[in-house]
Amino acid sequence: MSDTRTLTEPKERGAASRWLKMLWVDKPAFCAALFLLIVVLCALFGPMLMGDMATRQNLRGRNAPPFDLAQGWAYVLGADALGRPLLARIAVAAQNTIMVAAGAVLGSAVIGCALGLVAGYSRKRAAQWIMRLGDVIMSFPSLLLAVIVLYMLEPSVANIVLVLAITRIPVYLRTTRAEVLEIRERMFVSAARVMGASDRRIVFRHILPVVLPTLVTIATLDFAFVMLAESSLSFLGIGIQAPEITWGLMVSQGRQYLTTAWWLSFWPGLAIILTTLSLNLLSNWLRIALDPAQRWRLEMGGRRNG
Repeated sequence: MSDTRTLTEPKERGAASRWLKMLWVDKPAFCAALFLLIVVLCALFGPMLMGDMATRQNLRGRNAPPFDLAQGWAYVLGADALGRPLLARIAVAAQNTIMVAAGAVLGSAVIGCALGLVAGYSRKRAAQWIMRLGDVIMSFPSLLLAVIVLYMLEPSVANIVLVLAITRIPVYLRTTRAEVLEIRERMFVSAARVMGASDRRIVFRHILPVVLPTLVTIATLDFAFVMLAESSLSFLGIGIQAPEITWGLMVSQGRQYLTTAWWLSFWPGLAIILTTLSLNLLSNWLRIALDPAQRWRLEMGGRRNG
């Protein structure tokens, strides 16, 4: 057992260092990854470290301007209409914002990928029914469908995740099906079929690993889209409701103070913009890093820097 560990650990370290070198070559993607790491840390530890601070009212500091540290370091970004520090509230709101986006993307990716594998590999009538289901979902504008459903249901975190996941299923369904239709005709799939491999083994062992890099790239981009959709729903007042907070809800709550306290909407809006931009930059890097035909650009740059 110890010999096996000693053999696998250098390989894992070598692979990790290779990916870090490729990320370092693309400086915008590296900065985006660092920013997203900060956002994830805020989502994980923000409520635990700053939860009380984000909800404690301080009427003496109502709409305190940014960079006025008379109230303390937590007020570096200013305070809202109830004197709560915006820095703490943005850090705490990151959890709900990221949780909704991650849950919706993960749910839609898993369901859409599974349905796409069936629709692309199977030649039965069920494949046609799956595609018609995707067409029905795509016939409704995603944001409009979310607005209609959330007006009828309680605007809770679970319902928002469910609605956003359903609206994004066709993206993964159509992409997976298109990839599978092309991959199933390749020689290595035909060879596996001739050697007696079952359909399940062919799909999960030979086809799915080829499709996954494309899906990971799409999921990274889709994460930004879902986060913007959740922020839009919160801005319209049918997303997550107070006392829960998200970045979109903070923008909505600061709307009436735009002329007197612009920072109430500016800082959470900036957090949304920077997170979306970082996801797009990282998605572009992933598209190159996961493609063996283009990965050499990053690897050559890493060797020069090394």
